[in-house]
Amino acid sequence: ALASLFGAALMGGANPANAQGAETPVGAKWWPSKWGPEDQAGASNHINAEKILDALKGIKSGKTYEMGRMYETAMPKFGDRAFTMRIPGAPTGGPLGTNKIVWNDEFLATEIGQVGTQFDGLGHIGVAVKGQDKAEMRFYNGNTVADINDPTGLKKLGIEHVKPIITRGHLFDMMAVKGRAMNIGEEITVADVEAAIKAQNMAADAIKPGDAVFFNTGHGLLWIKDNATFGKGEPGIGMAVGKWCIEKQVCVVGADTWGVEAVPNPDANLAFPVHQE
Repeated sequence: ALASLFGAALMGGANPANAQGAETPVGAKWWPSKWGPEDQAGASNHINAEKILDALKGIKSGKTYEMGRMYETAMPKFGDRAFTMRIPGAPTGGPLGTNKIVWNDEFLATEIGQVGTQFDGLGHIGVAVKGQDKAEMRFYNGNTVADINDPTGLKKLGIEHVKPIITRGHLFDMMAVKGRAMNIGEEITVADVEAAIKAQNMAADAIKPGDAVFFNTGHGLLWIKDNATFGKGEPGIGMAVGKWCIEKQVCVVGADTWGVEAVPNPDANLAFPVHQE
């Protein structure tokens, strides 16, 4: 089962770092989006009434599958993040009234990014086009840090703008393709994806615009059993599969890892380039 869910198509089709003289460190500018210069929903725009009805046709058994992990103190967390949940008092309050009501409340101290199962929104990843100039730190649709950042949260590109995602999902079982759990830094290639499609008897054109794709690498087997190794790095997709997902116009990419892409990147000069792509 997949452990973590993350957003993809963050830039909407940025080019990789290329020739000198490119407009940005990742190539040509990627804005305005094909969804329009004011769009904040990204690839979730694919999810319309027609898409939802088409996806629901695939339900045959009515079974449900848990895609997320239990939020608990013991789970892997990035860096020095913490997840602490307490019930202050026992009970928290009461009794009140002649009916003597009592109740429990909860107190939670944590960060919501890189803690357990998570979803990357369009305000998560950007490119510093001109060093530390915040007016040139560009995110989805060309929005800058100066445009979107506020001490109380993002003024634009918040997760509330992502449309409800009800769509067809495809699981690529890399453990089955490799016959083992993948290694830290090992890249999932387009050939690996094609091998999974063949092994799983999927049609070559099975993936439609707005679909979701997920990768089972085996790295999730380390969850709670070996958190240090889980967080040290990860197998995952590289730029070639990232571009393949963009070409297929998928809405969401997920994995049983903490960041979906291969970490460290095979190119030591790059840091999380698939997130940008």
